[in-house]
Amino acid sequence: MQATAFTYDPETRGGSVLLDDGTPLPFDAAAFDAGGLRLLRPGQRVRIRTDGSADTRRVVFITLQTFPDPMGPKV
Repeated sequence: MQATAFTYDPETRGGSVLLDDGTPLPFDAAAFDAGGLRLLRPGQRVRIRTDGSADTRRVVFITLQTFPDPMGPKV
């Protein structure tokens, strides 16, 4: 799934993304670390994986669109 980086705090390595429908969704350091990123700028397009649904939905993986998702489909 794709989204846009909305906020990012380099000290906590957490932040939030905006889904394409405008819904904000937070991510924590574990999700950031899973994607192999070192920095994220608001406005960057990202690839995410989520877990849960509705109010319990959370980002479990975030990386740049150009980086592979090891759990995603092979291209």
